[in-house]
Amino acid sequence: MSNQAILWSMLIVPWLTLFFIPKENIKYFMPVALFSALTSILVVEAGENLGWFTYAEVALPLRTHSYVIFGLNIVTTIWLFHFAYGRFWFYLAIDIILNFGFIYLFHVYFLGSRGLFQEVGITPFVNAVITTLDGVLIYGYQMWQEGILVRSEKNIYRTKLQPAAAKSLRDDNPDE
Repeated sequence: MSNQAILWSMLIVPWLTLFFIPKENIKYFMPVALFSALTSILVVEAGENLGWFTYAEVALPLRTHSYVIFGLNIVTTIWLFHFAYGRFWFYLAIDIILNFGFIYLFHVYFLGSRGLFQEVGITPFVNAVITTLDGVLIYGYQMWQEGILVRSEKNIYRTKLQPAAAKSLRDDNPDE
Protein backbone atom coordinates (compact mmCIF):
# COMPACT_ATOMS: atom_id res chain seq x y z
CA MET A 1 0.00 0.00 0.00
CA SER A 2 1.37 3.40 -0.91
CA ASN A 3 2.13 6.03 1.71
CA GLN A 4 -0.47 8.36 0.18
CA ALA A 5 -3.18 5.70 0.50
CA ILE A 6 -2.25 5.19 4.16
CA LEU A 7 -2.30 8.91 4.89
CA TRP A 8 -5.65 9.46 3.19
CA SER A 9 -7.16 6.42 4.90
CA MET A 10 -6.19 7.92 8.29
CA LEU A 11 -8.30 10.93 7.36
CA ILE A 12 -11.36 9.24 5.82
CA VAL A 13 -11.81 5.74 7.27
CA PRO A 14 -12.29 6.80 10.92
CA TRP A 15 -15.26 8.98 9.95
CA LEU A 16 -17.00 5.94 8.47
CA THR A 17 -17.04 4.27 11.89
CA LEU A 18 -19.33 6.98 13.27
CA PHE A 19 -22.29 5.25 11.61
CA PHE A 20 -22.18 2.87 14.58
CA ILE A 21 -22.69 5.60 17.21
CA PRO A 22 -26.09 7.22 17.86
CA LYS A 23 -26.38 10.61 16.18
CA GLU A 24 -27.22 12.31 19.49
CA ASN A 25 -23.96 11.12 21.04
CA ILE A 26 -21.96 12.38 18.07
CA LYS A 27 -23.60 15.79 18.43
CA TYR A 28 -23.03 15.77 22.18
CA PHE A 29 -19.35 14.86 22.03
CA MET A 30 -18.40 16.85 18.90
CA PRO A 31 -17.43 19.99 20.90
CA VAL A 32 -14.93 18.03 23.00
CA ALA A 33 -13.62 16.32 19.86
CA LEU A 34 -13.02 19.69 18.21
CA PHE A 35 -11.36 20.96 21.39
CA SER A 36 -9.16 17.87 21.31
CA ALA A 37 -8.20 18.69 17.72
CA LEU A 38 -7.34 22.25 18.72
CA THR A 39 -5.14 21.21 21.64
CA SER A 40 -3.52 18.49 19.53
CA ILE A 41 -2.68 21.00 16.82
CA LEU A 42 -1.03 23.22 19.44
CA VAL A 43 1.01 20.31 20.84
CA VAL A 44 2.08 19.10 17.39
CA GLU A 45 3.01 22.60 16.23
CA ALA A 46 5.10 23.08 19.37
CA GLY A 47 6.65 19.63 18.92
CA GLU A 48 7.64 20.32 15.34
CA ASN A 49 9.02 23.77 16.12
CA LEU A 50 10.98 22.48 19.12
CA GLY A 51 12.40 19.63 17.05
CA TRP A 52 10.74 16.82 18.99
CA PHE A 53 9.54 14.97 15.90
CA THR A 54 9.18 15.33 12.16
CA TYR A 55 6.65 14.20 9.59
CA ALA A 56 8.33 13.28 6.32
CA GLU A 57 5.31 13.24 4.02
CA VAL A 58 1.84 14.78 3.85
CA ALA A 59 -1.36 13.66 2.17
CA LEU A 60 -1.22 15.58 -1.09
CA PRO A 61 -2.54 18.21 -1.83
CA LEU A 62 -2.55 19.08 1.90
CA ARG A 63 0.45 21.03 3.23
CA THR A 64 0.45 19.73 6.78
CA HIS A 65 -0.05 16.42 8.58
CA SER A 66 -3.58 17.46 9.65
CA TYR A 67 -4.93 14.15 8.33
CA VAL A 68 -4.01 12.55 11.68
CA ILE A 69 -5.76 15.20 13.76
CA PHE A 70 -8.86 15.72 11.62
CA GLY A 71 -9.37 12.01 11.09
CA LEU A 72 -8.07 9.72 13.80
CA ASN A 73 -7.93 12.24 16.64
CA ILE A 74 -11.46 13.63 16.35
CA VAL A 75 -13.15 10.28 15.77
CA THR A 76 -11.15 8.47 18.46
CA THR A 77 -12.12 11.20 20.94
CA ILE A 78 -15.81 10.73 20.12
CA TRP A 79 -15.53 6.95 20.53
CA LEU A 80 -13.59 7.27 23.79
CA PHE A 81 -16.12 9.66 25.30
CA HIS A 82 -19.01 7.55 24.00
CA PHE A 83 -17.79 4.55 25.98
CA ALA A 84 -15.97 6.06 28.94
CA TYR A 85 -17.34 9.50 29.79
CA GLY A 86 -18.67 9.73 33.31
CA ARG A 87 -16.13 7.25 34.69
CA PHE A 88 -12.91 9.23 34.93
CA TRP A 89 -10.56 6.45 36.04
CA PHE A 90 -11.84 4.12 33.33
CA TYR A 91 -11.47 6.94 30.79
CA LEU A 92 -7.93 7.65 31.99
CA ALA A 93 -6.90 3.98 31.83
CA ILE A 94 -8.26 3.57 28.28
CA ASP A 95 -6.73 6.89 27.22
CA ILE A 96 -3.30 5.83 28.52
CA ILE A 97 -3.54 2.48 26.71
CA LEU A 98 -4.60 4.19 23.47
CA ASN A 99 -1.87 6.84 23.73
CA PHE A 100 0.95 4.39 24.36
CA GLY A 101 -0.39 2.03 21.68
CA PHE A 102 -0.75 4.82 19.14
CA ILE A 103 2.67 6.31 19.79
CA TYR A 104 4.67 3.11 20.15
CA LEU A 105 2.90 0.82 17.68
CA PHE A 106 1.56 3.26 15.13
CA HIS A 107 3.91 6.25 15.15
CA VAL A 108 7.24 4.59 15.99
CA TYR A 109 6.79 1.12 14.54
CA PHE A 110 4.39 1.46 11.58
CA LEU A 111 4.85 5.05 10.34
CA GLY A 112 8.49 5.11 11.42
CA SER A 113 9.29 1.96 9.43
CA ARG A 114 7.77 3.58 6.34
CA GLY A 115 9.79 6.78 6.86
CA LEU A 116 6.69 8.90 7.51
CA PHE A 117 7.39 9.86 11.13
CA GLN A 118 10.46 10.25 13.28
CA GLU A 119 10.87 11.27 16.91
CA VAL A 120 14.20 13.01 17.29
CA GLY A 121 14.16 15.27 20.35
CA ILE A 122 11.68 13.46 22.58
CA THR A 123 11.21 9.89 23.70
CA PRO A 124 8.01 8.03 22.84
CA PHE A 125 7.31 7.74 26.58
CA VAL A 126 7.40 11.53 27.11
CA ASN A 127 5.26 11.96 23.99
CA ALA A 128 2.67 9.57 25.46
CA VAL A 129 2.71 11.41 28.80
CA ILE A 130 2.12 14.75 27.06
CA THR A 131 -0.73 13.20 25.07
CA THR A 132 -2.25 11.75 28.27
CA LEU A 133 -2.10 15.16 29.96
CA ASP A 134 -3.94 16.54 26.93
CA GLY A 135 -6.55 13.81 27.46
CA VAL A 136 -7.07 14.94 31.06
CA LEU A 137 -7.46 18.52 29.83
CA ILE A 138 -10.13 17.57 27.30
CA TYR A 139 -11.98 15.51 29.93
CA GLY A 140 -12.10 18.65 32.07
CA TYR A 141 -13.39 20.59 29.07
CA GLN A 142 -16.25 18.12 28.61
CA MET A 143 -17.12 18.38 32.31
CA TRP A 144 -17.24 22.15 31.88
CA GLN A 145 -19.52 21.69 28.86
CA GLU A 146 -21.93 19.69 31.03
CA GLY A 147 -23.00 22.98 32.62
CA ILE A 148 -24.13 24.27 29.23
CA LEU A 149 -25.62 21.19 27.59
CA VAL A 150 -28.56 19.28 29.07
CA ARG A 151 -30.76 16.47 27.81
CA SER A 152 -34.43 17.19 27.26
CA GLU A 153 -37.26 14.73 27.74
CA LYS A 154 -36.89 13.68 24.10
CA ASN A 155 -33.22 12.76 24.70
CA ILE A 156 -32.12 15.67 22.53
CA TYR A 157 -29.33 17.89 23.78
CA ARG A 158 -30.22 21.55 24.14
CA THR A 159 -28.43 24.50 25.62
CA LYS A 160 -29.43 26.16 28.87
CA LEU A 161 -28.19 29.51 27.62
CA GLN A 162 -30.75 32.32 27.43
CA PRO A 163 -30.37 35.84 26.14
CA ALA A 164 -30.38 38.59 28.76
CA ALA A 165 -33.69 39.86 27.39
CA ALA A 166 -35.38 36.61 28.50
CA LYS A 167 -34.51 37.19 32.15
CA SER A 168 -36.97 38.86 34.52
CA LEU A 169 -36.31 42.51 35.30
CA ARG A 170 -37.99 42.50 38.71
CA ASP A 171 -36.99 40.61 41.80
CA ASP A 172 -39.67 38.02 42.63
CA ASN A 173 -38.35 37.25 46.10
CA PRO A 174 -41.48 37.06 48.38
CA ASP A 175 -39.40 37.08 51.59
CA GLU A 176 -38.66 40.81 51.40
